[in-house]
Amino acid sequence: MRLLLDTHTLVWWIRANPLLSAGARDAISVDGADVSVSIASAWEIAIKVGRGKWPEAREFLTAFEAGIADEGFTLLPITVPHVRMAGLIVSDHRDPFDRLLAAQAMTEGLTLVTSDSKVRSLGVTCLW
Repeated sequence: MRLLLDTHTLVWWIRANPLLSAGARDAISVDGADVSVSIASAWEIAIKVGRGKWPEAREFLTAFEAGIADEGFTLLPITVPHVRMAGLIVSDHRDPFDRLLAAQAMTEGLTLVTSDSKVRSLGVTCLW
């Protein structure tokens, strides 16, 4: 299975947070799992750190690329097809990061690993 981690999923994985579901943990930890992390997650974390809403994530943000590489994850760039789809998804769900992650997952044939049930309204395949 090819996975894309939602931002909270990534942070919970890195911190071994018990809020990460057993299903998500099992899927991410499978030998040879194809796990991607979007550059949008770095952007989302940076905005929250910059606004003072997530100061404890500053250290993780500083070493974002190394942390992703250390986990064996692939960093997924943002492309024009991703942003086009994010804008054109018909849904009342307005969070731009959720829309972009959903669009990336759909465009790239990935399953989005998220606990956010609202994201499903975007039509993306999710796992939790």
